[in-house]
Amino acid sequence: MSFPPPVTLDRASPVPLYFQVAEQFERAIVDGALRPGDRLENEIALAQQLGLSRPTIRQAIQLLVDKGMLVRKRGVGTQVVHGQVRRTLELTSLFDDLNSAGQGPRTRILRQDRIPADAALSHALRTTPDDEIWDLERLRLIGDEPLAILRNYLRCDMVDLAPFDLENEGLYSSLRRANVSMSVAQQRIGSRRATPAEAALLAEEPGAPLLTMERTAYDNEGRVVEFGRHVYRPDFYAFEMTLIQK
Repeated sequence: MSFPPPVTLDRASPVPLYFQVAEQFERAIVDGALRPGDRLENEIALAQQLGLSRPTIRQAIQLLVDKGMLVRKRGVGTQVVHGQVRRTLELTSLFDDLNSAGQGPRTRILRQDRIPADAALSHALRTTPDDEIWDLERLRLIGDEPLAILRNYLRCDMVDLAPFDLENEGLYSSLRRANVSMSVAQQRIGSRRATPAEAALLAEEPGAPLLTMERTAYDNEGRVVEFGRHVYRPDFYAFEMTLIQK
């Protein structure tokens, strides 16, 4: 579908015209008048229909691209995407968070193997080098849009991933059903550029910026359950935290 939502402009307002357009497009996306996959008219057509200059329309669209609500695709045009996923810093799984938010997550299993732990992984999991560990890699999607690549390593002596249906259930909820629970975790958030392989999976350009997260989760007895290295598309994903003065 290709159309502009209804836009009312107040040319006497001190609010810039591009911001008025962006605000009303955003409201149409949030209210569901513009749905994921809908296409907007090109900048020239929008400018003519709204009686505005092309730079004004371009600035309005760019504002929503920066917010992760629109995306420009070569050969397709400007499309509506899901609003950016905002995730609080809690010991939860991405699958469960997306389900709770009604985002309809999908998962592709890229790797699920038992491998010998190298020195770095054995240190992270508090095992002996060459002990077998689970190497789990998944691509998480919202609808057809790739959101994140999740790489988790788990101790084979604590959990068997073979019976888990990780395409249809989150890792943490699967672990809970297997009576393995995490009580605390250490987490580090950063950023880096996408490798060519990551870019291909996430529909990004090689070298595009990605959010990164490393997490080490412990059970009630202080044993390491899993170590994760995840990357996320920053246009679709953000971490949120509340800071309290002491």
